[in-house]
Amino acid sequence: MHSKNEITTKKQPLLMRQDGRVWFTREAERRFYFILTMIMLAVGILYKSGII
Repeated sequence: MHSKNEITTKKQPLLMRQDGRVWFTREAERRFYFILTMIMLAVGILYKSGII
């Protein structure tokens, strides 16, 4: 029998295509929104400081 530490799951692609639709995995969605949040933060700081 396998212990919990030995069991690994098969890595899924970040984007899945099914029935003509594109689905994000939970990890891909979190990564995408984290990057967008960092971009918005940087743009906001640059705007407030008068650079943009």
